[in-house]
Amino acid sequence: MHTPHEILTHLWQLAGGEPSALSAVTLTGEEPQLPSSFRVAAAAQASMAASGLVAAEIWRMRSGESQEVAVDMRHAVVECRSERYLRVDGKPPPPTWDPTAGIYKTRDGRFVRLHTNFPHHRAAVCKVLGCAEEREAIQAALMQWDGEAFETAAYAGGAVVAMMRSHDEWSAHPQAKALAELPPFTIEKIGEAPPKPWPAGTRPLAGLRVLDLSRVIAGPVAGRTLAVHGADVMLISGPELPTIPWLAIDTGRGKLASFVELKNEQGRAKLRELLAQADIFAQGYRPRAIASLGFAPEQAAQISPGIVYVSLSAYGHAGPWAERRGFDSLVQTTTGFNHAEGQAAGLDGPKELPVQMLDHATGYLMAFGAMMARARQAREGGSWLVRVSLAQTGRWLWNLGRVADGLKTPDLKAETIKPLLEELPSGFGPLSSVSHAAKLSKTPAFWARPAMPLGSHSPEWPARG
Repeated sequence: MHTPHEILTHLWQLAGGEPSALSAVTLTGEEPQLPSSFRVAAAAQASMAASGLVAAEIWRMRSGESQEVAVDMRHAVVECRSERYLRVDGKPPPPTWDPTAGIYKTRDGRFVRLHTNFPHHRAAVCKVLGCAEEREAIQAALMQWDGEAFETAAYAGGAVVAMMRSHDEWSAHPQAKALAELPPFTIEKIGEAPPKPWPAGTRPLAGLRVLDLSRVIAGPVAGRTLAVHGADVMLISGPELPTIPWLAIDTGRGKLASFVELKNEQGRAKLRELLAQADIFAQGYRPRAIASLGFAPEQAAQISPGIVYVSLSAYGHAGPWAERRGFDSLVQTTTGFNHAEGQAAGLDGPKELPVQMLDHATGYLMAFGAMMARARQAREGGSWLVRVSLAQTGRWLWNLGRVADGLKTPDLKAETIKPLLEELPSGFGPLSSVSHAAKLSKTPAFWARPAMPLGSHSPEWPARG
């Protein structure tokens, strides 16, 4: 199996990084860190180190000053569970899942997972099933369905569900075959534009403007990572969009939080105005949805020549499921992780990874790709498109290999986590939250802005410098 440094080297080479830069990175810690048969800790460390290293390289481009980057494996994997360790005014998070979410059996003995944390997704499931929004009623109704037929019908009805597949079943699926030739992320030039100079500033991403149109974990983690290195990150939400408040607090550290209603032309005009002055546009909409609003990659490059456009999807940009909604838990279920982890644990059924690693690693790979593309823009000009997906990250994680007896690893105890926490003010009260694991020797990572309630800031860019 490849070492964490070799995993990082592969990511770095894939993005076109200068090989000599890798000598600046120190990776500490050993696997396993969490109870899993998969290399979740190595994935956390390598993806986070990639984002830290490119921040250091951008600082070298801007200032001429080199620096060291260090990432501890335990700290990295703890940060990949940051939502679990967040405390607001000393209070722990509320229950993560809606009572109707989770695993069910179908008539043909298959397992399906329902994601019902948003009310409209729960309602969609129960409309397809013709049942009450209660766990017992849902299970009874599912006994009238075969697993794959329900999965197909539920997606057609606007629900977000997944049938559990083995890795072999997934590998034979047309969507898996469409992704098989793709790397964990892609970076491509999509338009011509002159190079944009770096603004003045004392941090790697100081003065860079980032629009963050994402929700839940992966995309927001990417924005949080860009903010920790000094970018002005503006989280764009809508007043009526459903949200998971605890996640919004955890991933809101370092960001401006603004409402822009994209359902009307006035809101779309405001977003075009913000985009015209932005460096990075990161979004998690499905392709047809974002295009219908006027913000597909090519449209964004016309509005803002030189933009770095970062596109997040569940199942990748190619293949029959390119438009399919999904979340980490569902992609784990579909692509074989739950089945394999369940087998490793001796269970007749699914077992989740001990961390939402597809989400978090994808977030760090998004930030890495965005920074790499912005560095290329400064050197070469052009507008750039970075694509990532939970399923591609999952394929990358799977190919890192398995940990023998990894499930026998004890989970991390509170006293182990405590040194990795920091106290921050916020618009919700005092936060105790996981500090950033990528340590840069000359430009330490920190969030300069407190997490604030959605819509707290007017949608206007702060002055540069």
